[in-house]
Amino acid sequence: MGHHTFDASRADKLERAERRYRFCSREELRWALDSAETDTVADLGSGTGFFTDDVAPHVETVYAVDLQEAMHDYYREKGVPENVDLVTADVSDLPFEDGDVDAAFSTMTYHEFASEAALEEITRVLAPGGRLAIVDWAASGTGEDGPPTDERYSADEATEALKAAGFAIEHVAVRPETFLLVATLE
Repeated sequence: MGHHTFDASRADKLERAERRYRFCSREELRWALDSAETDTVADLGSGTGFFTDDVAPHVETVYAVDLQEAMHDYYREKGVPENVDLVTADVSDLPFEDGDVDAAFSTMTYHEFASEAALEEITRVLAPGGRLAIVDWAASGTGEDGPPTDERYSADEATEALKAAGFAIEHVAVRPETFLLVATLE
């Protein structure tokens, strides 16, 4: 697990609001982040910036982190908000100082980076009490949307991994195809 990366040649598919908001609405994401206008937030696996664009108007800075430069190229063509910095990096090796990020989120990408090293890196860059929101494809889903079920995690598996990394779990919701976890760094 933690190996699947979305094919950048299919980036247009990530811009279909009717499909994306079916699994996570902008309101739900903003609720989960509970961020302030002065916050610095990291979108882990930002892709085309679809959800980054929903968060950016409500915070000071968003780091759009993606492993694939091609995704950033797509985002540049689409138009990047002034307060969004594009960062090409693996989640297990973030180019931020300790405690630089107030909150972080991952929408449908946790299964791509899930590892002890990535969670250690997230805890390093999050400020004390920093919030992490994860919406991802659930292992219990049908697999009709998203990656194959054998590349997914259950909410319980993700919860245990976050607890082991030093997070307190604030909220867990399991839906037919996805789960939502909200955690704070202890």
